[in-house]
Amino acid sequence: MSEKNRGNSSLKDIFFGKPKDPLDPAVFHRVSLAAFLAWVGLGSDGLSSSAYGPEEAFRALGDQHYVAVGLLVATTFTIFVIAYAYSRIIEHFPFGGGGYIVATKLLGSSFGVVSGSALVVDYVLTISVSIAAAADAIFSFLPHDWHLWKLAVEFVVIALFMMMNLRGVKESVAAIAPIFLLFIVTHAVVILGTIALYAGAIPAVAQEVRVGFQNGVATLGLGGLAALFLHAYTRGAGTYTGIEAVSNGLQIMREPTVETGKKTMLYMATSLAATAGGILICYLLIHAVPAEGKTMNAVLVERFASSFSWAGLPLGHWLTIVTLASEGAILFIAAQTGLIDGPRVMANMAADSWLPHRFAHLSERLTVQNGVILISVAAGLTLLYTRGETTTLVLMYSINVFLTFSLSESGMVRYWIRHRRDYPDWWRHITIHIIGLVLCVSILLVMVFEKFSEGGWVTMVITTGFILLCYTVRFHYDQVRGALKRLDETLMNIPFQPDLNPVPPKRPDALTAVLIVRAFEGIAIHSLLNVQRLFPNEFKNVVFVSVGVIDSGQFKGLREIENLRRSKEKDLKSLVEFANALGWYAESRCSLGVDLIAELETLCKSVARDFPKSVFFAGKLVFAKESFLSRLLHNQTPFALQRRLQINGLDMMILPIRVFISSKP
Repeated sequence: MSEKNRGNSSLKDIFFGKPKDPLDPAVFHRVSLAAFLAWVGLGSDGLSSSAYGPEEAFRALGDQHYVAVGLLVATTFTIFVIAYAYSRIIEHFPFGGGGYIVATKLLGSSFGVVSGSALVVDYVLTISVSIAAAADAIFSFLPHDWHLWKLAVEFVVIALFMMMNLRGVKESVAAIAPIFLLFIVTHAVVILGTIALYAGAIPAVAQEVRVGFQNGVATLGLGGLAALFLHAYTRGAGTYTGIEAVSNGLQIMREPTVETGKKTMLYMATSLAATAGGILICYLLIHAVPAEGKTMNAVLVERFASSFSWAGLPLGHWLTIVTLASEGAILFIAAQTGLIDGPRVMANMAADSWLPHRFAHLSERLTVQNGVILISVAAGLTLLYTRGETTTLVLMYSINVFLTFSLSESGMVRYWIRHRRDYPDWWRHITIHIIGLVLCVSILLVMVFEKFSEGGWVTMVITTGFILLCYTVRFHYDQVRGALKRLDETLMNIPFQPDLNPVPPKRPDALTAVLIVRAFEGIAIHSLLNVQRLFPNEFKNVVFVSVGVIDSGQFKGLREIENLRRSKEKDLKSLVEFANALGWYAESRCSLGVDLIAELETLCKSVARDFPKSVFFAGKLVFAKESFLSRLLHNQTPFALQRRLQINGLDMMILPIRVFISSKP
């Protein structure tokens, strides 16, 4: 490697970390998350919502603060219902995927793409809302003239989080763990301290609540009171976002995956319920009212901290600054959930051909690099569109997550109904999903009704557009798959008998055709026959070269990687036997890795050393009508490899594989 390349590599390693070996038996353990770190990485979204969810709900009550008791019960109940329901989903789908996989497997691919698209858009908004809200919190302490830089700072933060996640999930989570723990500690002190400080006022507050309900029924009526409660309950629905993140991110959790996921879900639900519920209790105890230019959490913290003093030191002032700073910081790191789970959902959709296949590929750092970059860019564009206005972003936010919740619960209800004969106690399992379905559908309908004209329509339009894009991508892939299937049927049925003739001897000094192949399929056979047609009787040896690309689907443990290795070896063995039957000496070379071009280059150089007179061949799909979509969805691997080999003095020829597809469905 040249000095320049070494310098570039070192610089890249500094910013993005050193490459990781996916074949190292211990690598999955090193990059996966234990329950505590998974709670830090995936729980920050839920906990951060306590900075605005309870406040939104409490503000919606107006002067009827006594209804907050009902909100407290409903919020805690909803958190644990959704969390427990998703714990059951983790048991049924231990390889992750969350709402997308559940809807796809239990309701059908059409529902799956709706759920997956809703999740992707929701994760983009998770990043945008979190960063915008954090910037608001932090800039509220700074001079007004500095606010001109707020949007620029938000873009810088997105870039930093993108870089952290390109280095690796575990590295990014470890970096934010101290901030997460600081938030937990400071808010535990404020909530428990406020309850202890105002414990003597609890009987009086309870009496106020009882009288308030009596007066409310008398003035508003049961219907009016219920409408007020439902309005406030749904306004605080952002509190429940992030609960689904654990089931979506099971792929990055340490084995045993199910137990780690369920433990993480318990940590998340308990901490979120305690924080959100505790804040509502504190609002009631201190008779909190909104203050100009301050969040209600800031009002709560300042009220509690004002009682702190020791030896003349302003401990209360310091506690206020640290608590509110930790709140702003956790809003920033809540964006981490979107950058962990968003690319994972995209990878699952790419594996099913709803998105370009490249979104399932892993980088050298074993991250879903393309998804991380796209999610980050989309979040930046969202901030640019809204000018970083948190109010606008909140209106666009949380609709999609309840669409996914509803589809997931519908799928589980359908599953237990269809399998009720297999499980005598099926009614015990279905009950939690029915309750969750009723809650989620109710919140979804009310939110759509209330938020549609205020900005929710933007989210629905973007999600619909994303779904249509997915169908366009899937339609193209299906057409190409159909065309290649016809090619397979034509070529793969050629009869041959591997033992019909003795295998020719190996001749390393003779001309050797090296074929880059993916599997034992029509393209590989077509390329082999084309070599014979173009250069009859010229090549005496054939070497098949193939790389098993370890993508997000295989990087779940050693078993999946070993299955990929066996599949490659089986395909190459069939190709060698086929070439032997046609009168060639044949052998194969195979490796596994995440960087297809780099692995192919290494294998080709190895073959060239053993067979000095090698000519390399690779098939390339050629469409009768080239389009932007065909160029986007099909990689340019043959051309990229050709450039690499030519630089190394090796000859390579690209063989066209003509594909005829109809433009009509």
